[in-house]
Amino acid sequence: MHALLSRFAVFGLCVALSLFAPFIALGSPAPTGWWLLSIVMWSLTGLGIWDIFQTHHAILRNYPIIGHLRYLFEESGPAIRQYFIEGDQAETPFSRADRSLVYQRAKQEIDKRPFGTQLDVYSDSYEWINHSMTPSKIADSDFRITVGGPDCSKPVSLSVLNISAMSFGALSANAILALNQGARAGNFAHDTGEGGISRYHKEHGGDLIWNIGSGYFGCRDEAGRFSEAHFAENATRDQVKMIEVKLSQGAKPGHGGILPGSKVTAEIAAARGVHVGQDCNSPATHSEFDSPVSLLQFIARLRRLSGGKPVGFKLCIGHPWEWFAIAKAMVKTGITPDFIVIDGAEGGTGAAPIEFVDHVGTPLREAIRLVHNTLVGLNLRGRVKLGASGKVVSAFDMMRVFALGADWCNSARAFMFAIGCIQAQQCHTGRCPTGVATQDPDRQRALVPEDKAVRVAQFHHNTLHALAELLQAAGLEHPAEVTTSHIAQRKVDDRVALMSETYRNIAPGSLLNDELTGRVFETCWPMATPDSFKPLRSLTEHITRA
Repeated sequence: MHALLSRFAVFGLCVALSLFAPFIALGSPAPTGWWLLSIVMWSLTGLGIWDIFQTHHAILRNYPIIGHLRYLFEESGPAIRQYFIEGDQAETPFSRADRSLVYQRAKQEIDKRPFGTQLDVYSDSYEWINHSMTPSKIADSDFRITVGGPDCSKPVSLSVLNISAMSFGALSANAILALNQGARAGNFAHDTGEGGISRYHKEHGGDLIWNIGSGYFGCRDEAGRFSEAHFAENATRDQVKMIEVKLSQGAKPGHGGILPGSKVTAEIAAARGVHVGQDCNSPATHSEFDSPVSLLQFIARLRRLSGGKPVGFKLCIGHPWEWFAIAKAMVKTGITPDFIVIDGAEGGTGAAPIEFVDHVGTPLREAIRLVHNTLVGLNLRGRVKLGASGKVVSAFDMMRVFALGADWCNSARAFMFAIGCIQAQQCHTGRCPTGVATQDPDRQRALVPEDKAVRVAQFHHNTLHALAELLQAAGLEHPAEVTTSHIAQRKVDDRVALMSETYRNIAPGSLLNDELTGRVFETCWPMATPDSFKPLRSLTEHITRA
């Protein structure tokens, strides 16, 4: 109630003054000033009423009248920052330039920029795409791939850009509605996050990637263990196209979580299969498997229970020998996931301890290249599709990830921007000013799903159009053709090199012959065993023996 009063305080003051100022003017010896004040207050009251009932701006619905200051400062912000604070390229964690690009494409506004680049093209790590003297012509920018390995009987046609995992509970009901409706309109997929399939995911029928975490929300029994019956009930829905087992996430890899019972509403409880008011625990580890081999057996089990749909897993790369152990288990068992989603350490919409946010997990570029090269070295790359997420906003971000080995990209925060997020970084407080990341019904009413769904679809469409333009400039026809030889980088010593020099290829089948290329393979491959996530020997012992 206090928060509600504070947000509507200016509007309430204007209403009060508009009512009382005329009476004061009638009894005042100098009424002119009071009449002018009355006119101003009547105008502001009318503006506040319009703010509350309009559907296009969540900030104004939650902060009538005073919310206009945000847009005033936004318009003058670039000039203020240029002279007094920071430049548009400052990352905090997303630069103003990145956010503006999403807003422009989501709103179908002009996304062009005059007067040349604002980047320092001679700075260390500057990257660019080498263009072709014979550009290609692409008729359709709806780039798609097929996900489904040899053991999958229901392969899926998937867009190369999809909504990354964000749970109902972390995001508001209206945010989920907007994202799913936009995904359906744009014919791309919406990852549920590990919070289960809520009624808001189902309402518009957009394609779902069902994310299953260690809490087994939506497929658990009363004791919190995995339930085959509950899993099959959801997994066989036509709307669910793929199943994704979450091993770890970029926001807080290796860290569990708990949603306090006080926040477990009836709707959240229904989606997750828990009791209202009961603490909702996501352990740091899964209870259904404890080794690489049993992980793959669980994948095969889910594929069977889902009726043959694509099943894979998502992880943020940590100890390399643990990933290598999973890869070795694929060779040993003959079981491969249909896909793997690699979450970079720079990714993550979920709030986490600052040490995890800043210093735990492998960044996306190194992670995706490691997974890609490992599968190539085992002759398994053709069986497994790779998705990637981690600060993917622009078409160039996508090109870079494709070059490193990804088949498709997921994006979470960019789609949050598309539905109105302003990077207030209040996601974990319940006080999100735009209604995106809150369960406060009063705050989330400001986000109108029908309005924001259009922006979701438009951002997706316009980003893929921009991707097509980059591919054409490079003389390519599909993202699958992008390699590390198409992107150049400036090094610390001012030397220019292709990305292929930094992120080297591995020879197909080389790992099957124990031909180890690069320090990470030389050091960590011998430490991995398919029967355990534990290393065969300690890293120190391995280095000493070497």
